[in-house]
Amino acid sequence: MVGVAVVLVLVGLVLLLLGIFVQAVKFLLWIGAVLLILGVIAWLMRYIRRQT
Repeated sequence: MVGVAVVLVLVGLVLLLLGIFVQAVKFLLWIGAVLLILGVIAWLMRYIRRQT
């Protein structure tokens, strides 16, 4: 019975850490998307100013 309890605690910890990691990845994905959009806008502004 003790072995089963240890396995359940380990699985619970792994799932908890995995949940935290997935949330962090989602957050970083949104930050990356925002930075990509800002980069495209900056490139367009530079391109438009160079044409005038």
